[in-house]
This record gives sequence, C-alpha cells and structure tokens, in this order.
Amino acid sequence: MTLSDLIQETFSAIIVNKARSGLTILGIIIGIGSVIAMISIGQGAQNSIEASIQSIGSNLILIMPGAQRGAGVQVSAGRGSATTLTQADADTIEKEITLAKAIAPEISKRYQITAKGKNTNTQVIGTVGSYPQVRNIQIDTGSFISDQNIRSISKVAVLGPTTRDDLFGQGVDPIGQSIRVNKIDFKIIGVTKAKGGSGFSNQDDIIFIPISTAQRFLAGNDSVTTISVEASDQNSMAQIQQQITALLLQRHNISDAQLADFQILNQQDIVQTASSVTDTFTILLASIAGISLIVGGIGIMNMMLTNVTERTREIGLRKAIGAKRKDISLQFLTESVMLTFFGGAAGILLGWILAWGVAQFAGIPTSISFFSVLLAFGVSAAIGIIFGYYPARRAAGLNPIEALRYE
Repeated sequence: MTLSDLIQETFSAIIVNKARSGLTILGIIIGIGSVIAMISIGQGAQNSIEASIQSIGSNLILIMPGAQRGAGVQVSAGRGSATTLTQADADTIEKEITLAKAIAPEISKRYQITAKGKNTNTQVIGTVGSYPQVRNIQIDTGSFISDQNIRSISKVAVLGPTTRDDLFGQGVDPIGQSIRVNKIDFKIIGVTKAKGGSGFSNQDDIIFIPISTAQRFLAGNDSVTTISVEASDQNSMAQIQQQITALLLQRHNISDAQLADFQILNQQDIVQTASSVTDTFTILLASIAGISLIVGGIGIMNMMLTNVTERTREIGLRKAIGAKRKDISLQFLTESVMLTFFGGAAGILLGWILAWGVAQFAGIPTSISFFSVLLAFGVSAAIGIIFGYYPARRAAGLNPIEALRYE
C-alpha cells in the first residue's frame, strides 16, 4: 500500500463516521487544551513572581534579624519582630565589606497615615539615600531622602504613587504638603515612580522617611529590620554573603553559625526557591489536566475497536486479495494517530484561547511557551500510537476466512 493510498483510506474511514469521530476527537481537544492552559498559568505565575523578585533590586543580599535559636530548635521564632540588627551593624558592613556596591539599612512598620481628612494604613520605611540605588527605586517628582535629612533628623517623607493617590487624589502633586504619621507631621519632598504590586506586597503603597527620624520618633531605638546590600556583580554575591556572616557573628559574639541571630538571603536563592514552588505547581496543574487525556485516549481505543468489529469483512477481503498484516496494522494505527493529530491541533488552539481568557477576564498572568505546544503534539502522537496499537494489532491478527464469514 502506497502512502497516498494509506492517507486516502484513513480520511475515508474517519469521514464515514463523522459524529463518532468528532466526539472521539473532542476528548483529545479538551485534554490537550486543558494541559496547555494549565501549563501557561503555571509559567505565567512563575514569570510574574520572578519579575517581582527581580524588581526589588539587582544582585541583592538581604540581612534580617531573628531570635536566637537554641540547640535542637529548627524554627527561629520571632523573626520579623526581633531587634538583633542595629544601625552600628549596618555602618560596620558598609565600612568593612569592600566588595559591596551600596548598602541601605531600613526600619519598617505599618502605620495609620492621615492627610487633609483622608487616611490610609500603609508601610513606613525609614532608610538612607542609597536606598533607591539598592532597591531599584526611581523618583517621579521631587527628590529622595538626602544625607543632610538623616543628619538633621528631618521630618520629611517620600510617597509611593498609590499612597499619594489614596491621600491626595490621583495625579495630584503633593510636594510641600504634609502628612501625619503616629501624631507627627512630615513634609512631602518627593513621589516615586510606579513599580506595581498588590496587597501587602504593593511596592507603590509605601512611605519613605529618614532612618534617623524613624529610629528616634517611631521605633525609639537604633534597631533596623533589614539591611539591603547590593553586590558589585552576580559572581561576588556568595563571597559577600560569607564575609557578612563572619562579620556579624564576630560582632554579636556568636561562635556557632547555627545559633546566628540573623538571616541572610541571596536574591538568586529567593528566585530559585520561588521557581521550584511554581514548577511544582505547574506540574500539579498539568497532571490534573492530563487525566482528561487518558480518558480521551480510552475513547480513541474504544472507537478503533468498534471500527475493527464493523470492518471485519473488509479486513478479511483485504487479506484475501494479498494485504499483509503490517498493512492492516498500519492502516488502523494511522487512523488512530490522525484522530489524535486533529485533536491535538484543535486542542492547541483551545488552550491558547483559554489562556488568553484567563489573562483577560481573571487577571491571572499566563505564558504559552514553545515547549508546551511541542509537548501537546508529542502527547497527542503518543496517545494515538499507544491507544491505537491494540486495535491495530487485533485487526491485523484476524483470520481472513473467519473475517469473510463475519456477519
């Protein structure tokens, strides 16, 4: 049998039972479409998380306080509320760690903010002039906190665009106006550019004030909640992390690194951890959607077995006039693969539509990759071969004499 004859016979067999073929293909369409949509949601979430992490700075190392751990204790309690890092620690790191490009200590806490009869609850960060460089912040209007503001303990503030809109109205220039934080008035000197975000992670819903002012009037001590260190390049991050660890252990008189009262996070480690979580999430979604592919494959096997039964006399006649086992087997296997190919192509289109719909109407970021499309074609072909093999083998194994007698 020539290739053209094989393709012609395959199309004829599929078209004869349009309704049955269409319903069988529908199972594959739904399965492939679901897998592509789920993978695109997972990859979109991963890209969004990685972009959010990268937006907080470049080559960033974060040092955070934590309660001291005792022997045998695996969880460090009190992290976030601990005050084991001080301004002196930040000053020493800036002086001793020469590989660091810039250092920005900060002290942060949420406060109720009021201005002109309006109020909002947002995060107030006391920090230094190098913070925009370290944490990738850009000024839209006005200026950021200066070294002079810190030395003079000035009561000045820089607003994020969301905080500005909440307190003064969208697009209003608040420079020169005042806000009240913890019953203390602050004069607005600048507004940052929008970075994006939502909820408690909204990098635009924020207020910056001098760290000296925050320590004296808000915190009441010289502790810091985070020390951000920008490495000169990605290759030096590990070395800087080791140097900072050794320096802080020495300053805090801790001989065992396991008992450290601080934690150091590498930006690349955060990205890798987030990627690992989203990869697991993507695999889970794809696995759930893949169940429908198995159901679709069983549907194809059922249809092909029905075809073998209905075309028993045809198979017997073909064998009687010289058709070989491999010709019969190849014909039925080709029909199975053709069905899954059509279903896979339509499923890719359905998956793209579903991913687009989720992004447009649900607001969930999606990303369709070439890998997911290639996977869809590969899976559809595999299903056609796997679930079509048994019916094809059964058809090829029919006895021609008994097949001709079949009614």
